[in-house]
Amino acid sequence: MTAVRAVLLDRDGTLVEDVPYNGDPELVRPMPGAAEAMALLRSRGVPAAVVTNQSGIARGLIGWDDMGRVHARIDELLGPFHAWAVCPHGPDDGCACRKPAPALVLDAARRLGAAPAECVVIGDIGSDMDAARAAGARAILVPTPVTLPEEVRQAPAVAPDLLTAVRAALDGPWPGPAGERTGDGRAPVRAFTPADRADRTAQAVQPPATVRAAGRTAPRTSTRTAARTATVRRPS
Repeated sequence: MTAVRAVLLDRDGTLVEDVPYNGDPELVRPMPGAAEAMALLRSRGVPAAVVTNQSGIARGLIGWDDMGRVHARIDELLGPFHAWAVCPHGPDDGCACRKPAPALVLDAARRLGAAPAECVVIGDIGSDMDAARAAGARAILVPTPVTLPEEVRQAPAVAPDLLTAVRAALDGPWPGPAGERTGDGRAPVRAFTPADRADRTAQAVQPPATVRAAGRTAPRTSTRTAARTATVRRPS
């Protein structure tokens, strides 16, 4: 298997808690294991980039400066990151950068000096996995309560948390699909079945078509609305 030269991470729900359209640095909260995962990457000299949809900019809910302050806070808590690649467009804008399109992954890989096949994308929803697949990168899903069951089933690899995903990317054993265990057990993989998903609805994702990647990004709104009991996750 090709050696991993770079790790590309989704932002909301993967690195930090998902606060829709967040422009407030004080609301940034790292996900469990994120600090340890980033420390491991730094200790091994493996560069990391963030690849994120941030349609709050297109929707006029946040500005680039707001997003920059949020990213500065993430850098302070977890970074520094080597690159930030962001899609600022809405789902109907017809851009090429909005995940599940591959342009953000390709741009981040280029800026880190790695071929897509030398990159691992880690994210929490299907569009992260699809963007990696379209770019020719490997991918690991780290599910959260908003991850759809079919996204877990279709993911090429599933890990229970970010630190496990990073360990597997660097040292193996490579995680298998949901419910499988591979190798010597250093990177356990399990089926992830979050509660309260029965009433969830998914919206169709518009395919993207012009790339804009920026050195600093804005908060993501997901590619679908997910109804979970009384909570709705807005599209990024």
